[in-house]
Amino acid sequence: MAVDPTSPNCCAPPGPQGTPSQRVSQTLSGGAHRGALCPIPGGTAFMGTNRPVNKLDGEFPQRRVKLKPFLLGQTPVSNAEFSDFAEQTGYVTEAEIFGWSFVFHLQVPARQTTWQGAAAAQWWRRVDGANWRRPTGPLGAKGLPDHPAVHLSWTDAQAYCAWAGGRLPKEAEWEHAARGGLGDVTYPWGNAPPDDHEHLPCNIWQGNFPTQNTAADGYAFTSPARSFAANGYGLYGMAGNVWDWTADLFRLKSLSKAGKAHAAAMQGYRVIKGGSFLCHASYCSRYRIAARTGNSPESTTNHMGFRIAFDAPATRASQPSDEPTNQDEDEVHC
Repeated sequence: MAVDPTSPNCCAPPGPQGTPSQRVSQTLSGGAHRGALCPIPGGTAFMGTNRPVNKLDGEFPQRRVKLKPFLLGQTPVSNAEFSDFAEQTGYVTEAEIFGWSFVFHLQVPARQTTWQGAAAAQWWRRVDGANWRRPTGPLGAKGLPDHPAVHLSWTDAQAYCAWAGGRLPKEAEWEHAARGGLGDVTYPWGNAPPDDHEHLPCNIWQGNFPTQNTAADGYAFTSPARSFAANGYGLYGMAGNVWDWTADLFRLKSLSKAGKAHAAAMQGYRVIKGGSFLCHASYCSRYRIAARTGNSPESTTNHMGFRIAFDAPATRASQPSDEPTNQDEDEVHC
């Protein structure tokens, strides 16, 4: 299987192209996100890098942006949390509506019939019946409650966030949070790159992608949402495990012919950040903080999830006693 890290399909294959989102007009509210939230300070933040690896992705140049304080989910939304949402609202995800989703080839159950892989990324297999409830298909196991919910489209993520009174983070907010107060660093823990044997700070691939994963970090595929060490802001999984959807459109500023072609291929896509358990330095290393790619809003795979953000509530001193905050009283914080 040839690996092309410049392909738009390399890390996250697009779903049923041309199919309109099923949930753009649905508004849900009245719910509560039960997971922990971490306060992220505002101020001037770094975005991007001056040491790009995938130049076509628009990783550079580094710039500074001003951000307001906000709250971010300590982990990606878990299966248990998404189940709470689905049960309370009757929400049906786009993968369930379409009837299929992409599953990484090594995870497909032996007896499961599969269909075509994604263009330029044949390690992805279309599996009928794959969704967040059964991430590897109807013949596979149920999604584990403490693992990130996957096979969720950007629109599914938007629906959950609206129900809980939150939103998806902006790309700049996500990067600022991932740095954990360390400044201009490459990874959430600093600048030391992961390897295949000794330095294993996150859930990514070890071995020869896409055919052999030694799982030296303890996980061949997804890990519990709260795994490995948290960063300086108390956040888990900001590198590896599952991709996080963000609110932003995937945009590129490039005058090169290759850059324009790459931008055209990803028109209308939404930014995803953080990499996944399938990332490896040998072909893309998109588990770096500044790394980025995108996918079409209706796309779903078994390595894409999301985490929720909230605007920071007003301080007690400045907030009238009869004015409600945007946080549910049951929510917990880092």
